[in-house]
Amino acid sequence: MLIDAENSLLLVVDVQERLLPAVCDPQAVLRNVAILIEAARRLDIPVIATEQNPEGLGHTVAALAGRLPDGCIVKKTHFAAGSEPEFGERIAEAGRSHILICGAEAHVCVLQTATELQALPDRQVFLVADATASRTAENHRLALERLARNGAEILSTEMAVFEWLRHSDRPEFRDLLALVR
Repeated sequence: MLIDAENSLLLVVDVQERLLPAVCDPQAVLRNVAILIEAARRLDIPVIATEQNPEGLGHTVAALAGRLPDGCIVKKTHFAAGSEPEFGERIAEAGRSHILICGAEAHVCVLQTATELQALPDRQVFLVADATASRTAENHRLALERLARNGAEILSTEMAVFEWLRHSDRPEFRDLLALVR
């Protein structure tokens, strides 16, 4: 199944000040999440970001916060964002069925949120593996395997960008190509 830009929503889970430095390869995750946010912006794909207990873990890292659309952040205390009423409202308002998820940690908040979203009617979850991380490589691997077994599609940042584009004659192609190269 290919993702469709007109039917997509990007979900950035908990890429926060005190959490990001603790995950494996935080700079690669940061770079890939930034690419996804920029591609979503240029292709008019809605973005929702979450912050788990921002008083304890800090807010979304500055390198991403400035790229996010105004008002897109949902604060949460549940690991599964779908348990937060505001999050459910935002998903419903967006009306998009392809949910691309990136962020941290893959085996906790990303996994629980993706599992809840996958259970919703007419929703397909796509997990962007290289824009998702855990504190250990083993937890990251296990989360991806579990999500794939339960129907989530696993893809890379480049796969997402090129599937959103679909063809090279779109006006955004050159700019987005420069982002991923």
